[in-house]
Amino acid sequence: MNNDAPPSPPAEPHLEFTVSAAGERLDKTIAAHIGERLTRNQIQALIRDGKVTVNGAAVKAGVKLKGGERIRLTVPPAEDKGVEAEPIPLDVVYEDDDLAVINKPAGLVVHPGAGNEQGTLVNAILARWAEIGQMNYAPKRRGIVHRLDKDTSGLILVAKNAPALHKLMGQFQKRTVEKIYIALLERTPKTATGRIDAPLGRDPNNRRKRIVTRDGRPAVSEFTVVERFADGRALVHVKLLTGRTHQIRAHMAFINCPIVGDALYGFRRQTLHRQFLHAWRLCFDQPSTGGRLCFEAPLPDALEAVLTSERKGR
Repeated sequence: MNNDAPPSPPAEPHLEFTVSAAGERLDKTIAAHIGERLTRNQIQALIRDGKVTVNGAAVKAGVKLKGGERIRLTVPPAEDKGVEAEPIPLDVVYEDDDLAVINKPAGLVVHPGAGNEQGTLVNAILARWAEIGQMNYAPKRRGIVHRLDKDTSGLILVAKNAPALHKLMGQFQKRTVEKIYIALLERTPKTATGRIDAPLGRDPNNRRKRIVTRDGRPAVSEFTVVERFADGRALVHVKLLTGRTHQIRAHMAFINCPIVGDALYGFRRQTLHRQFLHAWRLCFDQPSTGGRLCFEAPLPDALEAVLTSERKGR
């Protein structure tokens, strides 16, 4: 045996999953499953290079899936750009070996980006759980299963290892995760309950916004009015059946009931310095045991104060 022979290069990691819904393009399905591990262009390049198979065969990026197909893709190693670990205090609602549930305050950005390289949730979780930094995942989004807007408070789920991350992301894709938000609307909806099934895409006139558009991505929200106020506002519970960027904010604006404090989708003049949107309830299956876990986070004091004022008719 030649002990001086160079070691074989490590095999590139693979990811496999089964398509749960029909009618979506292959590249979009992969993007939805793996979050922001890869860009759409990177996914399309992998498909062109034959590193993605559907039921064992190479296909084109735009092929429409029927549901039930087995997708296998070779995942290139993440380029480590070095996210700094910062000892930022976290309100940890629950944790085990696989995951943590955090009650995120308004104002905390979830992951580093342009103008926000420090002071984010990712910086904080890397300091608290060093093992997250070892994951082969987009460095600036390591551990992040889903996101909340900067000025949305409430429950967010973090994975501590790669198997847990992939299983939890799969639950989001299959829509088995229950997410319920509390929102205060500027106007009361016309019905006590409702379902908004309206696809969302980027606003061509404002790239920060999402709007309802025929060629957008499927987006479904359900709401229930839980309290009405004298000034016409209403407190609602909103259940997300999909997880598009700004989904609740864009859907509520679409039915002409924007969220209080939402300067992007709501009224120009705001008296509240954050949107009244709180991720209140989160239920999912523990990735190792399969047991159902449910958590609730009370409204922050600032939002409770707004409701107290509303109930007094002020």
